[in-house]
Amino acid sequence: MTGRPVAVTCGEPAGIGPELAAKAWAALGADLPFFLIGDPRHLPGGTPVAEIAAPEEAAEASARALPVLPHPFPAPATPGRPDARNAQEVVATIARAVDLVQSGTARAVCTLPIHKQALAEGAGFAFPGHTEYLAALAGVAHVVMMLVSPRLRVVPATIHIPLAEVPGALTQPHLERVLRITHDGLRDRFGLDRPRIAVAGLNPHAGEGGRMGREEIEIIAPVLERLRAAGMELRGPLSADTMFHAAARETYDAAVAMYHDQALIPVKTLDFDRGVNLTLGLPFVRTSPDHGTAFDIAGTGRANPASTLEALRLAAQLAEGDA
Repeated sequence: MTGRPVAVTCGEPAGIGPELAAKAWAALGADLPFFLIGDPRHLPGGTPVAEIAAPEEAAEASARALPVLPHPFPAPATPGRPDARNAQEVVATIARAVDLVQSGTARAVCTLPIHKQALAEGAGFAFPGHTEYLAALAGVAHVVMMLVSPRLRVVPATIHIPLAEVPGALTQPHLERVLRITHDGLRDRFGLDRPRIAVAGLNPHAGEGGRMGREEIEIIAPVLERLRAAGMELRGPLSADTMFHAAARETYDAAVAMYHDQALIPVKTLDFDRGVNLTLGLPFVRTSPDHGTAFDIAGTGRANPASTLEALRLAAQLAEGDA
């Protein structure tokens, strides 16, 4: 695969991010050029490193070593123990990657896992996660998190909020925005002329006609009716417990769930190691492996790079419009 490289942010250096970057380069080499933005000192010992001055140098360098655009951190990285002194630079690498992709020197952004508590304590990071921070950097009011695996694409309509707050957050305007961004992303990023979207209900059995809750009747169904009239192909609200078996998945291109676990449990059950977090609604492509910092195994050499490899491949494909 040729073209501009993918910018990869280092994530929390005390987690498995450094190991994932090294293993991804070992697997891909020059076949899919990318470069890491981070401190070379944080990489596993023995990692071949080629420090580059600009993204344009990554393709040539990747044939012999992991290309790294150096971003100095104030402290070393101790596996499993995040250091507050490094928090601000973790945030800065994300902003730097966005600058590079928006300037056209990188084709996409792939972010390695951050630790939100460490960033909040060490850098005053006030965002719930990567997704919201990337939207702010891009000047975009609304984005959508899509989980992508070989067997399922699914979007949670609400993300990192307590379950008790989901019904209040699930307003008609919010759900309509999520569905429109999902529809446009399937069309513009994945090349689907008429995307088919299945929409889950919030309550058991999709409310069972109002006997188990009225959100389906009062919130979800009216939005679906309005968007169907505008030409979108939507199914639902459906009972979530019957949406994710093999035959059901053949009937749609993506599913929209009402809350975090309703979306993430099926995708992680179907393909735990290869799921990818994709942000829709940004003016550039951003992917991430669908897992966290894994402090418990950081520095042991046991990190599985499968999700990172899928995230890099998807980023490169979507940026070139050939997914």
